[in-house]
Amino acid sequence: MAGIIFSEGSGVNDSVFGKCQTPVKMFIEKKAEAYENASAVDKIFSKSKSNHFGETITSMTSMNGFAPVAEGGAYPKADMQESYKKTLVHTTFKSSFAITQEMVEDAKTMDLRKRPAAFLADYYRMRERFGACMIGAAVGGAKQAQFGGKLFDATSADGVAMFSTEHPSITNGTGVQSNRFTNAFSNDSLARAEAAMQNAKDDNGNILAVIPDTIIIPNIAELKADVFATIGADKDPDTANNGFNFTFGRWRVIIWAYLNQFVKAGTLPWILASSQYNEDYGGAVWFDRVPLSIKSVIDDDTDDNVWKGRARLSAGFHDWRAFAVGGAEDGTTLV
Repeated sequence: MAGIIFSEGSGVNDSVFGKCQTPVKMFIEKKAEAYENASAVDKIFSKSKSNHFGETITSMTSMNGFAPVAEGGAYPKADMQESYKKTLVHTTFKSSFAITQEMVEDAKTMDLRKRPAAFLADYYRMRERFGACMIGAAVGGAKQAQFGGKLFDATSADGVAMFSTEHPSITNGTGVQSNRFTNAFSNDSLARAEAAMQNAKDDNGNILAVIPDTIIIPNIAELKADVFATIGADKDPDTANNGFNFTFGRWRVIIWAYLNQFVKAGTLPWILASSQYNEDYGGAVWFDRVPLSIKSVIDDDTDDNVWKGRARLSAGFHDWRAFAVGGAEDGTTLV
């Protein structure tokens, strides 16, 4: 069930609007549940609730303590330290809609549904567009995303763009690493990008064995055709031979139409992601501080029943290793 908070202002139940409160609430909750089931944001971002003005995400470097010792040898000491950290401050989003007395008096059922339906669609569209804006900025190599006239941080915790060729190590335990690649989507590029993610190292130089399982693409026909031609055939899609396609049946594909408007026109970017690593370590993170909170009041000037919606949330990036992008113009070329 959608986590919507409802509250009523004074005078609503005593007015002509009292009888329409429950049906509108039920309609809003039903529509919200449908939107949440279809949300790409919920599938891409690691979502959590928050009880603070913002959230700081951090992690610890790995240990290198276990080593062979002589009989009766002492225990080696394993050192670790805090890795890069990222703070996300929640932002408030608001909107409203009104139901007139005339609508209720004349029993205009369609109007009573259209307004809350459009209101809900606007809220969940905002969530999808905000998430797509953050991902789109990262795909473009930007350090900031602009949404609704406000700038949001699009860097990973190490301070460089989320998709970058120069991710540093806080301990200098390994050289700079890349999750930004020029390769257009193909069977070969998919295999190489997967290997690159699996070979990604932590700050101390240890291989993490990340397991990519998701492909995220904008809703572009050419890109969809390439992706499904590659992962939908059990034989090698690039030749006429009967070689086995080892990428077959291993991928979840997210086609995100909202991403179209936030990526550079004429480009064909594709994102590889590890849902498990993202959930465990927070690659792309989303915090709901206050879920959609709706209150119903009577406007003193118009006598309309005004429904006001408010939510507080934040989204951003922490550990770049959960994602890699291909088709970037200024990336590393996988060979």
